[in-house]
Amino acid sequence: MILSGSASQSLAATLADEMDESLASVEYRSFPDGELLASAPGFEDTRAIIVASTISSDAHLELLQLQDAVREWGAEEVVTVLPYMGYARQDKTFERGQPISSRAVARAISTGTDRVLTVNPHETAVCDFFDVPAEPVDAAGRLADPLPDDLTEPVFLSPDEGALDIADTVQATYGRGVTDYFEKKRLSGTEVEMTPSDTDVTGRDVVITDDIIATGSTMSEAVSLLQNRDVGRVFVTCVHPMLARNARTKLAKAGVEAVYGTDTIERAVSQVSVAPAIADAL
Repeated sequence: MILSGSASQSLAATLADEMDESLASVEYRSFPDGELLASAPGFEDTRAIIVASTISSDAHLELLQLQDAVREWGAEEVVTVLPYMGYARQDKTFERGQPISSRAVARAISTGTDRVLTVNPHETAVCDFFDVPAEPVDAAGRLADPLPDDLTEPVFLSPDEGALDIADTVQATYGRGVTDYFEKKRLSGTEVEMTPSDTDVTGRDVVITDDIIATGSTMSEAVSLLQNRDVGRVFVTCVHPMLARNARTKLAKAGVEAVYGTDTIERAVSQVSVAPAIADAL
């Protein structure tokens, strides 16, 4: 039986259809003192698949409560699916006294589950922080589906070399084109210097790929560099469309024709579902 965190209701429903599984009713409440309660009053199964993107501290707490609720109902196996794992990018310390936040949340989640799946974490090494079997699910290939069929000599660009595997996967799934990446140098916690690749983009359509778009600053800078080189159309794809604050506006102003994301974070740009990739892993 599949249960959903409040931030992943559409994906959970799609996954239930994909797997021909029952979808449990889940209730979410908030008390006057700010405390939350996520419950599963109609759960009746020995196996629970909890689908919950932990996009906020409240979402983390909901997940822990749902894990406890299904155990209370007698679930013998609990599988936790994290379409988007919050705090996954805080996987190391930068100053003395800081926590490794991804390790802290992984340990907490591990207490209520038997297995964890997480979709395209920023670093797959975060799976090692869990105290139960945990594995990444690669859904990057799904990003090729919403792209136009008539891309002109497409170039699939990654914002840095570290994310080139996503560009390679999208290009391979699309079936034609080349891949390349920007040189990225981080100047501070908020400032990044981008250097264009040597690939000739004149008159060619470019698809910029990444695992996550948060504020959109790095991505919009990359697009601006391309516009200075007479690029054709520019599309942006990402697995996790966080798009915080005015990120979507930044990208539009930079000249992006369209932004495509998956439903790991449910946004207006979520044009494709990761449900098939999750179903295969389950």
